[in-house]
Amino acid sequence: MEETLKVLVVDDDEVDRMAVHRALTKANVQVQLSEARSFSEALTLLEDEVFDCAFLDYQLPELDGLILVQEVRKQGIRVPLVVLTGQGDEQIAVELMKAGATDYLAKSRVTPERLEQVLRSAIRVYRAEVQVAIANQQLRETNELLLRKNQELEAQRQQIQLQNLKLLEASRLKSQFLATMSHELRTPLNAIIGFSQLLLRRSKGVLSAQQVDMIERILNNGKHLLELLNDILDLSKIESGRLEVKPETFNLGQVVGATVEELRSLADEKHLSIELSINLDDPQVYSDPHRLRQVLVNLLSNAIKFTDRGEITIDVRTKAPGWVVITVRDTGIGIAPEKVRQIFEPFRQLDQTTTRRYAGTGLGLAITDSLVRMMHGNITVESKLGEGSVFRVELPQQLPPTDRATTAKAFSLSRSDVL
Repeated sequence: MEETLKVLVVDDDEVDRMAVHRALTKANVQVQLSEARSFSEALTLLEDEVFDCAFLDYQLPELDGLILVQEVRKQGIRVPLVVLTGQGDEQIAVELMKAGATDYLAKSRVTPERLEQVLRSAIRVYRAEVQVAIANQQLRETNELLLRKNQELEAQRQQIQLQNLKLLEASRLKSQFLATMSHELRTPLNAIIGFSQLLLRRSKGVLSAQQVDMIERILNNGKHLLELLNDILDLSKIESGRLEVKPETFNLGQVVGATVEELRSLADEKHLSIELSINLDDPQVYSDPHRLRQVLVNLLSNAIKFTDRGEITIDVRTKAPGWVVITVRDTGIGIAPEKVRQIFEPFRQLDQTTTRRYAGTGLGLAITDSLVRMMHGNITVESKLGEGSVFRVELPQQLPPTDRATTAKAFSLSRSDVL
């Protein structure tokens, strides 16, 4: 069903009003027609009602159509305005369009077809303009919203940046404090260890068995404290980027074998068997033997510490051309699945309680992870609770020549290579 259009005809001449009505009727346009004879009457109707279009006579008794168009637009009335005039002056048409008229038509050219065409074109243009105005308003509102959001985000970014600077400064001060305290504590500890060793060497026939036992306890606890301090010192160096990898050519099998033999006594104390298998195409490696030994000591010490019975196996073999893999397998307590991803975080321990069974700072694996990455390697772990764990360290046989003094990188708290 065709839409019924509300149309206003403003003309002081009744004949002209009827002509417009007849033309629209003859064109089969469904209209609800309203009429106004003067400027003031037309303005009142336009203010009170909503029309789809208004035809205005250019020559009105009070004021001309140009002023009416200007006043309608000044009042903010949104309606298509088509001006009808007996004059064909193009300059008048230009002025009308500038004032806000939608179209201009000479009365001599009013025919049903022409009037219908002008009417529908004016309505179509007006509705398009309304949609554009709505879209522009929505766009302005969106832009204002985005501007506010951007301002909020910028304020948040500045706040985050300020917090980051504070955190960096706090981290720097913490690392500096740890390094200073580690150095300060190492001096008296080295004295305690040295004097304990001296007393033990000279204790024959001088000290009783009980006194010797007490000195040995002092020595062992001093060494344990020194290991903890060394871990804290390494952590502070890693966080500050001062820990270096100094590569050299060495025999990987010999370094691994010597490290295993060094820790074998700890396994013997717990009646654990420790097996070493080396299968290398080329045992010569260009890396840092001291850092590699530190990695092995951490992994083997953990394996021994967390294993009460069974065995520990170390397998060293060529993985692919230019790469070696060191596997440390134990039959210990294992790691719960929800805690596997946490073991490489600094100060993270499986048992965080003060009554925990296994001592330590929780830095060993975090330091190991960083050392392996400094040597361009990768460390992964597989574990089952109650069955044991398998740590694999993959390393290149040759560090890049530019890495003769590679500094440590920051810890990564989220690891995707933990199985």
